[in-house]
Amino acid sequence: MVSASPFNAEEAHDSPGFLLWQVTSLWQRRISAVLRPHDLTQVQFALLASILWLAQRESAISQVALARHAKLDVMMTSQVLRTLEGRGLITREVHPEDPRAKALSLTRSGIALAWLAIPAVEQADREFFAALGKRQSPFMDDLRRLINATA
Repeated sequence: MVSASPFNAEEAHDSPGFLLWQVTSLWQRRISAVLRPHDLTQVQFALLASILWLAQRESAISQVALARHAKLDVMMTSQVLRTLEGRGLITREVHPEDPRAKALSLTRSGIALAWLAIPAVEQADREFFAALGKRQSPFMDDLRRLINATA
């Protein structure tokens, strides 16, 4: 047994990062299972759903705006969008306001898939976070606080 320890916490469950990692792993496992029948990864789903969300609010969605919205790396976003485009779920055309940028939109197939997958993911979220009960709203406030402090 090692006598000295590099850890600040006495117990593993006293580390907020370790707890977040565990919760994230459990949640991702559940969401992956829900998305498997739709042949989507979590990142693909997040981008499809985000395009649908943003399209209800903006006339032209750039890849950079989508990456910012999803809090994803721009290069990763571009790679995943290439895959979605190859599957016929999105189109990337010249942005009407910036010819250097791409404007994103869902195809009919992309819209149909998003409309199938979103309710399934939202149901999985409701079930997963139900354990928080009335603490779900303060928990979401804390998550937003963390995002705003680090984004």
